[in-house]
Amino acid sequence: MARALWKGAISFGLVHIPVELISASLDHELDLSMLDRRDFAPIGYKRYNKQTGKDVEWDDIIKGYEYKTDEYVVLSEEDLKQANVKATQTIDILAFVDAAEVPLTFYEHPYYLLPAKGGEKVYALLRETLRKANKVGIATVVMRTKQHLCALVCIGDAIVLNTLRFADEIRATDDLELPGSTLKAAGITDKELKMALSLVEGMSEAWAPEQYHDSYREDVLALVKKKIKAKQTRTITPPSPEPEEERGSNVIDLVALLQQSLGKKAPAKAPAAAPRKSASTAKTTRKATPATPRKAAAPRRKAA
Repeated sequence: MARALWKGAISFGLVHIPVELISASLDHELDLSMLDRRDFAPIGYKRYNKQTGKDVEWDDIIKGYEYKTDEYVVLSEEDLKQANVKATQTIDILAFVDAAEVPLTFYEHPYYLLPAKGGEKVYALLRETLRKANKVGIATVVMRTKQHLCALVCIGDAIVLNTLRFADEIRATDDLELPGSTLKAAGITDKELKMALSLVEGMSEAWAPEQYHDSYREDVLALVKKKIKAKQTRTITPPSPEPEEERGSNVIDLVALLQQSLGKKAPAKAPAAAPRKSASTAKTTRKATPATPRKAAAPRRKAA
């Protein structure tokens, strides 16, 4: 069982539900150490006093807020708690909204909420209420000296607290160069849209998260094993030259690409593919020069 990151209560009207918070995500990020390229020794960081230059132990470190240059107000853990006791101990539900109304850009990090001893029944009541109403609870909670906006969501038998970004933390799209909001403004034809919808329908399937995995991480670990086996643990691979950008037309034949994606052959471009010769010229060519000698002559010219 994972260790609780936070303990407190959900405030649901006049009802309080004692809960514990644990992270719902597991970090599988590649753990790469920083090395000195001269002797491959690991790089370390020191906690030191900027005035004396001496090392500082963890027990001697406290927190402070710099209210003007080099002047600090010392804030202990108790100070941070006493600033607003209720906020640090309560997940305060402010409103209930339709789940679909919260844009995905607001969602940040998921946590599982577990009922503490004596809170099982009221926890289940809130869970079933969220499920039946198809709503999420919008709340605030203080974790690690920061207040978070959050959404309480019913997922299976659990209530998940997903921290949300505040509105002023989301970049507006007004200054972004985006295609027009209508098909005509974006230059999309009805045929292209219908074919794209057919492609989506053909690729649609039930959500099965276990079939997806971090293939890049697996490839990097395979490369690590390969370098160990080849005794190249200290070989620094130089960067590859950047590929030259192909200069071509910016016009994309979406219909052809969609047809290929759907497993159909792109329509043949007869006018462009057919040789530009008249009927009389073609007859003269067939009579004057047989096909086999012409094919045989080409390799000799290339070899020369």
